[in-house]
Amino acid sequence: MTTFVFLTCLVAATGGLIFGYDIGISGGVTSMDGFLLKFFPSVYQQQKDVVDTNEYCKFNSDMLTLFTSSLYLAAMVSSFFASTITRVFGRKWSMFSGGITFLAGAALSGVAESLQMLISGRILLGIGVGFANQSVPLYLSEMAPARLRGMLNIGFQLMITIGILVANIINYWTAQIEGDWGWRLSLVLAGVPGAIIAASSLVLPDTPSSLIERGREEEAKAMLRKVRGTDEVEEEFQDLVIASIDSKTMKRRWMNILQPRYWPQLTVAVVIPFFQQVTGINAIMFYAPVLFKILGFGKQAALMSSVITGIVNMAANTVSIVSVDKVGRRALFLEGGLQMFISHIVVGLLIGIKFGMIGAETELSRGYATLVVFFICLYVSAFAWSWGPLGWLVPSEIFPLEIRSSGLSITVSVNMFCTFVVAQVFMNMLCHMKFSIFFFFAAWVLLMTTFIALFLPETKNVPIEEMVFVWKNHWFWGEFIPDEALHVQNRTPARASPYLSIHASP
Repeated sequence: MTTFVFLTCLVAATGGLIFGYDIGISGGVTSMDGFLLKFFPSVYQQQKDVVDTNEYCKFNSDMLTLFTSSLYLAAMVSSFFASTITRVFGRKWSMFSGGITFLAGAALSGVAESLQMLISGRILLGIGVGFANQSVPLYLSEMAPARLRGMLNIGFQLMITIGILVANIINYWTAQIEGDWGWRLSLVLAGVPGAIIAASSLVLPDTPSSLIERGREEEAKAMLRKVRGTDEVEEEFQDLVIASIDSKTMKRRWMNILQPRYWPQLTVAVVIPFFQQVTGINAIMFYAPVLFKILGFGKQAALMSSVITGIVNMAANTVSIVSVDKVGRRALFLEGGLQMFISHIVVGLLIGIKFGMIGAETELSRGYATLVVFFICLYVSAFAWSWGPLGWLVPSEIFPLEIRSSGLSITVSVNMFCTFVVAQVFMNMLCHMKFSIFFFFAAWVLLMTTFIALFLPETKNVPIEEMVFVWKNHWFWGEFIPDEALHVQNRTPARASPYLSIHASP
């Protein structure tokens, strides 16, 4: 790997900061008294009512959860527009658009005087997230060499975890500021990561695939030499050209992606982001301060516990960075799923024992509270080295060029829609399902782990342009891939893919 590639991918990965910062900041702000008094006075009164209110239901408010969830509905819609910009103008300009829009949303949120202004700011933030989440993983996968694609792509998830941690620390500090200034400062500081990705995108080069897709083949070959650190790039360049030719012959991308030959990639692109959200991770990360307050932690103790989970989240993410291209995607998915399943069951039992079904107010001993935080951290760490980074990595590397931008837009839109739903209904579900909500998430984790074991092929170290051979070799998906999709006729024997199996034509 060249220094140029490392620095380029590092700069591009900062796009994850805006997503992470918002995940971390939302729950902290919604637990601040000044914010609740300003926009949600009924919720403030409800959470202060320690006699009549069920502990599980103290923060149950559709409008309060809409503050968090509205961003992700906007991100879902904007990801489809981002697909066109990414394909026509290049990946970097989609990142720039995301950064600028996020910056505008941060400014509007920070000065909001009404709920309408607040939600409008959230919508702008969501548009920024949609653009960044669609373009950054795609950029990283195209720029990285195959043998290090996992490590470099997970830089995006690392930046998300850094954003979450920074937001948690800022919340811990601003919660101590009296009046409106605390929550306003938390919200307006979202402009910092927005400015970072907007400025960073201006200095990023286009990927070779993007340059070829836009007819700039000589620039693409020069860029390919630069990112690979060698002049011997003709074979890879020809693969990219062939993929681009296929892309240009496809006129109706959104219809063609429904062809049976793309069903394997489309299924994974939909199922993985859906499963990623029903692990329950964002329910915990969004509402961690609120959740810890419900569990009996004081305001500052709740925010500090969120800081602890943020540190665990960031630290655990490095496990996947160093191992994903060695042990593979499947091993991390499966181990993470098992660990999350166990953690959900234990946390559900611990909460159920103390609060029961009626949610009676109770004090947690220091030891008991530490045990709850430990198993939540165990759960967060499992997600951070499995479904967190791989939920973005795998969809970004499985599509052929002709549907790559559209396919990743589908992944982002499904992710954002599911995030919206989880954010909107979690507090209501907690109010009605009580501690059994953790068993609900555990059941989904068991199902998704089974799906990975049966239906996801290993993609480590496979060049993106040769990924179709992996699908052709799979016991189930191979039947959907026609032989002509393998481009065998375009390969000389010396260039035949090592992933070509007996399923392919000679």
